[in-house]
Amino acid sequence: MAKNAEPLRERAPFLETVIEWIIYTSRWLMAPVYLGLIAALAILIVTFFRELYIQAPHVLTMDETDIILLVLTLVDLSLAGNLVLIILFTGYESFVSKIDFAHKDRDRPDWMGTLDFSGLKIKLIASIVAISGIHLLKIFMNLANYTETQLLWYTIIHITFIFSGVCVAAMDWLEEKSHEVHARSAAKE
Repeated sequence: MAKNAEPLRERAPFLETVIEWIIYTSRWLMAPVYLGLIAALAILIVTFFRELYIQAPHVLTMDETDIILLVLTLVDLSLAGNLVLIILFTGYESFVSKIDFAHKDRDRPDWMGTLDFSGLKIKLIASIVAISGIHLLKIFMNLANYTETQLLWYTIIHITFIFSGVCVAAMDWLEEKSHEVHARSAAKE
C-alpha cells in the first residue's frame, strides 16, 4: 500500500495547483461584463445627446419647469454614467486586473486604485440615492402627471434607498470598528 500512496501524494499538489490556477484565472470571465458596461456607458452618452438634440430647439419657448426637467434629466444621465464608470474601474481593478498604464497617466482619477469593495458599495448606494432623488424631484416638478398612489410609491422607494444606504454605511462602520478592536487586542498579545 505504501507504493500506491506515494504517487497519490505527488499528484495531489499538482491537482491542487491546477484547480487553484483555474479558480485564479476564472476572474477573466468577468472581463466581458466590463466590456458590456462600456457599451452601457455609450448608450447613456447617446441618450444624453439625443435628449439635448430633441429639446435644444425648444429651449427658447420652454417654461421654467420644462427647462428644470431637462436639466434634471441630463444630470440624472450624467450621474448614471459616473456610476457605470465607478463600477467599471473599481470592479475591474478589484476583481480582474490592475490597469497598469493608468498609473503612469497624470490625468488618472485620484480615487482610481484606492477604492476598495467597501468604498465601492458606499459610492454605489450614494449614487443610487442621488439618482433616485433627482428622479423624485423630476416627478414632483410634474405632479399633474402622477396619481397619489404613484407618488407614495416613488417616495417609499426613495426612502428605502436612503435607509439601505444608511444600513450599508453602518455595517461598514461596524466592520471597521471590529477590525480596530481585533488589531488592538492582537497588539497587546
